[in-house]
Amino acid sequence: MTTPIDTNLEADRGARRGFTLALFAYLLWGLLPFYMKAVQHLPLLEVIAHRIIWSVPIAGAVLVWMGRTADFKVALRTPRMLAMAAVTAVLITVNWSIYVWAIAVDRTVETALGYYINPLVNVVVGAALLGERLGRLQIVAVLLAALAVTILTIEQGILPWVSLALAFSFAAYGFFRKTLPIGPSQGFLLEILILSVPALGYIFWLQASGQGHFLTGSTENTWLLIGCGPITAVPLLLFAFGARLLKLSTIGIMQYIAPTMVFLIAVFIFHEPFGTIQAIAFALIWAALALYTFAMFQNRARKD
Repeated sequence: MTTPIDTNLEADRGARRGFTLALFAYLLWGLLPFYMKAVQHLPLLEVIAHRIIWSVPIAGAVLVWMGRTADFKVALRTPRMLAMAAVTAVLITVNWSIYVWAIAVDRTVETALGYYINPLVNVVVGAALLGERLGRLQIVAVLLAALAVTILTIEQGILPWVSLALAFSFAAYGFFRKTLPIGPSQGFLLEILILSVPALGYIFWLQASGQGHFLTGSTENTWLLIGCGPITAVPLLLFAFGARLLKLSTIGIMQYIAPTMVFLIAVFIFHEPFGTIQAIAFALIWAALALYTFAMFQNRARKD
């Protein structure tokens, strides 16, 4: 007979396991700029294509190991589900492409800003598309973020489009991904299988035309391209498994780990420009995130 104590102990063990898995996912995402710098000499589309292709065997092996192939087979036979997965696949490809390009051209700080403002964009998307009501603190947080973007726009003379594109593409991916009625691991495999068709065709064309870097020339390039799969699939799968065992509020705090690491790497290791105006903008974003997080915990306390 299961007692309340046993149930609580199991829940605590699950939460610790979930925290560990999610932490490793965020740490890997935080270190990702180093890998993207290592492949910056390779063509962007070739890197993206190999990210897709070499993610397939990892995601497939995990799905078989978990015994979750039945749902996946149903999805493959459902045109509506395939169409929905195609939409999310395109959105995540756009996000990946901008991210890889931005790091290659020394705009890593802007990628950090994009993922910082992503939670606030999610709030706006929820209000605009789902009719969710915004609390006063959430409204203030969104306004502070908007002010930061305005300051950067005035200073640069152009919208910080890299940050906004990353934030909105990932928010759109999250929004449409929720409509896909299968688990995260099945959904990820479905997305990359759909993307693997054009990706594989592109890789074959590159190799046939002598423009490819896989198995030609430097052995280092070949291994770097193969490595694009694990660095893509592993953190995504770790996060998917970890998030299921954690409270939303815990994920809400942990999601700042990766952009903080990316920001520190960009400024102190890549030595990208970071002046007074950027510091003011980031301070506004951090203040907005503090308000957003406080509001999230406040809402959680009311529900409990």
